[in-house]
Amino acid sequence: MRALAKTHAGPGLELIEVPEPECGPGDVKIRVQAAGLCGTDLHLEQWDEWAASQVHPPMAIGHEFFGEIVEVGQDVTSCRVGQKASGEGHVVCGTCRNCRAGRRQMCIRVNSVGVNRDGAFADYVVLPASNVWIQPQDLDPRVGAIFDPLGNATHTALQFPLVGEDVLITGAGPIGVMAAAIVRHAGARFVTVTDVSDYRLELARAAGADRVVNVAKSRIADAQRELGMSEGFDVALEMSGSPQALAETIENMNHGGRIAMLGLPREPFAIDFGKVITHMLTIKGVYGREMFETWYAASAMMQTSDLLQRTVSSVVTHAVPLQDWPEAFAAARSGECGKVVLDIS
Repeated sequence: MRALAKTHAGPGLELIEVPEPECGPGDVKIRVQAAGLCGTDLHLEQWDEWAASQVHPPMAIGHEFFGEIVEVGQDVTSCRVGQKASGEGHVVCGTCRNCRAGRRQMCIRVNSVGVNRDGAFADYVVLPASNVWIQPQDLDPRVGAIFDPLGNATHTALQFPLVGEDVLITGAGPIGVMAAAIVRHAGARFVTVTDVSDYRLELARAAGADRVVNVAKSRIADAQRELGMSEGFDVALEMSGSPQALAETIENMNHGGRIAMLGLPREPFAIDFGKVITHMLTIKGVYGREMFETWYAASAMMQTSDLLQRTVSSVVTHAVPLQDWPEAFAAARSGECGKVVLDIS
């Protein structure tokens, strides 16, 4: 089969031919139809310090995917051949304290598809049946391929109560844009989204944002005045990983405000803890998805929110054949895009 792989410890990827993966007794083999590009994949292609610490080549990368089940192991009873499915990419140990307590997303020995084990930028991918999420048979493969980042958006957006709250989202990448639709669906009052890309801010506006702020040109405080907000934001979702974004977020929070952080910074940075303390702010780190409460919530919202359905569909702005993968990676790095999906059908 074809696989887009990290073949050596260094920059670059190669589209190569490899044997099809074998399906173990508790596994499921999926014929991949579409797979989403993530910032993680860009790190792996560039081969930065983090990538070098995680990946042991040769290995196919990619962890956001959708396809059709073509084989199930002899012990599998939860799914069957012919069903359409996405997959939870975090394969957990099942025996650490968090796993045994039902907090599998906090597994201390997580083994990630496309990072620590062969991934989904390939014709086939194999993962444990317990990681398979069955999807509607008529789901658009491009939408099914981004249920992983939709899960990230859902997990982050629902960390705190939202009904009647004023919400700030920093970072209008695909996850930030989908989060805007989620907080709108969940009952937020005013939703403000920031970025430095006008292209992405327009996606956020279409997703239900009341105000979008290009922070290269104006300030978050301006949006508060335009919305008639007499106090700061109640809830913030930091999706960018930018130190400047978090600093400005803290400046614009109401006393007692709550901040959920998903964006990964490139390096450590200072925080004004004086203001965190005196304003009684809560800052909470968020990683991945709750297994599997987030998947249930995301699927339910996709069934009940026309806005979220439209947003998830529209956030996929590029679909590129697997053989043209360099074009897909260039588009993802440009910033003039939403979600980039590889067509593997």
